[in-house]
Amino acid sequence: MPLVIAVALTGGMWIGKTFFSNTGNNWDSRKKLDSIIRLIERNYVDDIDTDSLLEQSLAGFMTGLDPHSVYIPASDLKSVNEELEGSFSGIGITFNMIGDTINVLEVISGGPSEKVGLLPGDRIVTVNDTMVAGQKWSNGKVMSSLRGPKNSIVRLGIKRSTAKNLLPFEVTRGPIPVTSVDASYIIADKTGYLKINKFGAQTYSEFLNSMVELASNGAEKFIIDLRGNGGGFMEPAVLMANEFLESDLPIVSMKGAHYPEKAPLGSDGSGAFRNAEIVVLLDEVSASASEIFAGAIQDNDRGLIVGRRSFGKGLVQNQLELPDSSAVRLTVARYYTPSGRCIQKTYAPGTDYDRDLLTRYEHGEYYNADSIKFDKNLEFSTLHGRTVYGGGGIMPDIFVPNDTTGITSYYLNVVNGGLIQKYSFDYTDRNRERLSKSRNATEMLSLLPDDDTLLQEFVSYAAKAGVTPRWYYINLSRNLIVSSLKAVIARNIFGNRGYYEIFNESDPTVISAIEALDEGKAAFPLTN
Repeated sequence: MPLVIAVALTGGMWIGKTFFSNTGNNWDSRKKLDSIIRLIERNYVDDIDTDSLLEQSLAGFMTGLDPHSVYIPASDLKSVNEELEGSFSGIGITFNMIGDTINVLEVISGGPSEKVGLLPGDRIVTVNDTMVAGQKWSNGKVMSSLRGPKNSIVRLGIKRSTAKNLLPFEVTRGPIPVTSVDASYIIADKTGYLKINKFGAQTYSEFLNSMVELASNGAEKFIIDLRGNGGGFMEPAVLMANEFLESDLPIVSMKGAHYPEKAPLGSDGSGAFRNAEIVVLLDEVSASASEIFAGAIQDNDRGLIVGRRSFGKGLVQNQLELPDSSAVRLTVARYYTPSGRCIQKTYAPGTDYDRDLLTRYEHGEYYNADSIKFDKNLEFSTLHGRTVYGGGGIMPDIFVPNDTTGITSYYLNVVNGGLIQKYSFDYTDRNRERLSKSRNATEMLSLLPDDDTLLQEFVSYAAKAGVTPRWYYINLSRNLIVSSLKAVIARNIFGNRGYYEIFNESDPTVISAIEALDEGKAAFPLTN
């Protein structure tokens, strides 16, 4: 035993001297990493590919910086860029991996998953009857399993918070639309409505074309709906803001330790809608470029923000491609709205960044503005003296609580089964020739059965699918079910514009925006 201990100590001393000797002040973390790699290569019990080991460690290494700096393997880079720049054939979701589970972050408007009823927040447990939860799949493996040839079918097992059992869905793969503007139409007297789902390479041109068309149809006031818009490229947001601002007003500035200091990006006075009243709609998912646009409008007292507090992402990322075709999406600066505030929410150690939206829900913030607490040390003033706060997203000027009217156990059961979408598609297919003769969604409504008949038919359809009719709850959900059916049928005929034309009629946030415009509350400049 003494001999064994002596040999072990001597061996340890030799390894330390050979690989970890500290000569003067030359020792640093980079040399330590190189030494550890060489130590593994020369002494580990099994042969190991240290390049692969390092590749796996890079993702965790980046998360130590902030929640939005990421390493993108070469195998994933093409698909990561496609959402904003190209098109592909798949099921139409964005996702992330948390705890070895595929979490659906977004269901892309008009995509295959939306058509069968997948929802943000769903967790994909099985793909084609193969268990994927807890299997440590890479992003690349997940994407390759979800994408495939056009018209091919993928079977998904979905875990949803409102359902006890796994929900089965069959999704037919298809082209994923990458357009930014979901809907553009005259929503009220002299009022145009524009729904933007992301900030991509073509967003500004789509936005401007839609605005010009709305103005040509008589719009003088505008509602820009950025709810659910998680951001994207910054440049379109700046160009959009410029369309509404007089000259020499700041839009956004950026500062970072290694970021070249520049003057704030500002307006040049060339905007075509400098005199139009504007309302911007936000919710808790509106982030990044959405917040840049909304911050420029709010801080310059140019228009009203209506809805709920935005996500709170005030970090600027640059995507830098590496020689092996992998990339690093690195936070290089913080952006600041015209008042000087950074709206990035805290990601300090000890905070659960990924759980923030759930924490807001638990604290009642979605239903009561008084539940929202801002740091008084991060108080700023808009151009004309209104108080705004940094450090936690953009607080709307008019708060509209989350609408839960009509949400009952029966409604959740039919939604979880994707039955509203399925019935609507079946109904459309049976009546497409007749419905297609209508010129718009409003005219199409006159061709549908009356509300009682439509509801009765749907309840019978749902019963055959296994959802027992419970008329007490059905009557409570009546308006929500009927409006959802009409909206989805309208989308089947007229696309996303048809959906929003119907659904916005009962949307409390949209109604509040129209009322604010009618009452002149969005007139420039806003003051206390």
